[in-house]
Amino acid sequence: MTTRFGHTELPEQQEKALRAAVRIEWGSLAFLAVAITGIYLVMGSSQAMKAAWVEDLLSLAPPIAFLVAVRIVNRAPNARYPYGYHRAVGVAHLVAGVALFAMGAFLIIDSATGLIGGEHPPIGTVVLFGHPVWLGWLMVGALALTIPLPIWFGRVKMRLAKQLHDKVLYADADMNKADWMTAAGSIVGVLGIGIGWWWTDAAAAIFIAGSILWDGVKNLRAAITDLIDTAATTFDDGKRHPLTGRIDELLRGLPWVAEAGSRVRDQGHVLHVESFVVPRDGRMPSLEQITDARDACIDLDWKVQDIVLVPIDRLPEEVGGGRTRQSERNI
Repeated sequence: MTTRFGHTELPEQQEKALRAAVRIEWGSLAFLAVAITGIYLVMGSSQAMKAAWVEDLLSLAPPIAFLVAVRIVNRAPNARYPYGYHRAVGVAHLVAGVALFAMGAFLIIDSATGLIGGEHPPIGTVVLFGHPVWLGWLMVGALALTIPLPIWFGRVKMRLAKQLHDKVLYADADMNKADWMTAAGSIVGVLGIGIGWWWTDAAAAIFIAGSILWDGVKNLRAAITDLIDTAATTFDDGKRHPLTGRIDELLRGLPWVAEAGSRVRDQGHVLHVESFVVPRDGRMPSLEQITDARDACIDLDWKVQDIVLVPIDRLPEEVGGGRTRQSERNI
């Protein structure tokens, strides 16, 4: 098992987190294989069960995307891919988002059509050990068994996603939350049919489909903004990544630096940093000073994969300079 992302060597804590993430993703795939088979066998004609089964199928996408991406990003940068392969994570994130969005929209339309049309889903009986058993009880039992593990998976993956700065892993943790909520909603729908409330089945399916659609919207938005080089954010896209401020603060503290500002983009796990520094009194720094500043920034965090220091007379507008200087092209 590798302990590197591209040419970035992982610290011990991240190395352990990566190994744990790979193990838990394989465990998730094994669990989903069992859950998908079990729900399919008792699905019947229930819309809620159908939605739960489809969501479990979709839940395969994030673990597979993570495992594939981990292998791809291990390749070293080369002449054709000078920035390495970390963007593979962003592509996997986008694919998962599109799949979630499309399936959520389809299920909402399909379920709403059944509800408006007044379709009464029949749930029959099966014979077990010589006794007739309402199929709904088997549905409820199968769904109940799929609730505990996704709750645990989601909590562990959320912690690992933060340690590895991995948005696919975070999306997978989000998906696990949707999984157990879907199972709970489906149980309500099936029990509703049992007491004669036929509409609860379609209503539960619409609720589940809404959850899938919302997951798709969130992941699509996050994946697209990362691919168009928005400012780097935390693993959950909750706020601007704090490393940007820490790098600027470190550079401003150097005796030869008057002003500093950085633009940072997320490469998927690691960050690409361009820092603009205005030398004090207009004196150009030595090569040794620039090298020491670069190494100090890299030592801040393992996620600082590539960093470029640009001595400049005034900061560009994008990093806090005035409007008269919009990019480094104006040098």
